[in-house]
Amino acid sequence: MIVDLPDTTTSQVSKTLIKIREEGGAVALGRVLTLIIATRLGQEEEVIEAANEASREHPMRVIVVSTAAPDHPHADAGSRLDAQIRVGGDAGASEVIVLRAYGETASDEEGLVTALLLPDAPVVVWWPGSAPDVVSTSALGRIATCRITDSSSSGDPHEALLHLAETYAPGDTDFAWTRLTLWRAQLAAVLDQPPYEPIESVEVSGAPDSPSTVLLAAWLRLQLDAPVQHDLTARQRGLSGIHGVQLKRASGTVELVRDMPDVATLSEPGQPTHDLALPRRNLRDCLAEELRRLDPDELYGRVLTQGLPLLEAEERGAAAR
Repeated sequence: MIVDLPDTTTSQVSKTLIKIREEGGAVALGRVLTLIIATRLGQEEEVIEAANEASREHPMRVIVVSTAAPDHPHADAGSRLDAQIRVGGDAGASEVIVLRAYGETASDEEGLVTALLLPDAPVVVWWPGSAPDVVSTSALGRIATCRITDSSSSGDPHEALLHLAETYAPGDTDFAWTRLTLWRAQLAAVLDQPPYEPIESVEVSGAPDSPSTVLLAAWLRLQLDAPVQHDLTARQRGLSGIHGVQLKRASGTVELVRDMPDVATLSEPGQPTHDLALPRRNLRDCLAEELRRLDPDELYGRVLTQGLPLLEAEERGAAAR
């Protein structure tokens, strides 16, 4: 069911939601969290679809706060709030409230959502596109247990990572890190097998617009305490995202290379070559993973604030030589 509420208020939205629940039998029982999605007008449907899919694992209330970009035709529209409520089959296992705010109304994001939050439930905020300068102190970030950004949506993903490192606060996370889960698990499994030799050096390659490649290099630098080179030119081979990793040790080089979008090849000295499923993770998978743990991701914080500076320092040193 979809109910449209043009030119409304958050109070009226809340009353309508209660009325729908009472008349239609849709209940909030079992909702485990409130997910707030801060996006732009016209860009709501893809993220709502991802949230609906993730809600089958994490029943929740989804509040979409949609505002106009500066160059949007309605950027100078008068102060107004248009809302839409989706429940039942149109909202997966969640209930979705879409708030399209214009003019002065859009400037008070916290005020828009406060009356609609589930009581005594964690709040997660997701910025699928551009994020505030400091997410933890932003209007929505202040009320959140977990704050999710996506540096890959930035015009300069590498600079976006450096900025996230400078402004990091516990509870911050980024989909560029979440996309690494399968790569980290596979590399950890390789290193858990003999021969148990130290890694002497590492090479990581990926596309120029892949912040995940940089975070993977920073993670390996931090965990292995070995020099790491990262090459961001894989787009020349027609690939996006992470291209591959080489772990060099005395007995030979371990290679995990993704030559096709969803399949990687693992090569080890003295072992047969294996093809492994290693797809690029979609929004639904990334969101569902982040909602499984709402406590601060301490490893991400260390990689961002310690591993990334080590990687940057080595790169500057190599350039100076």
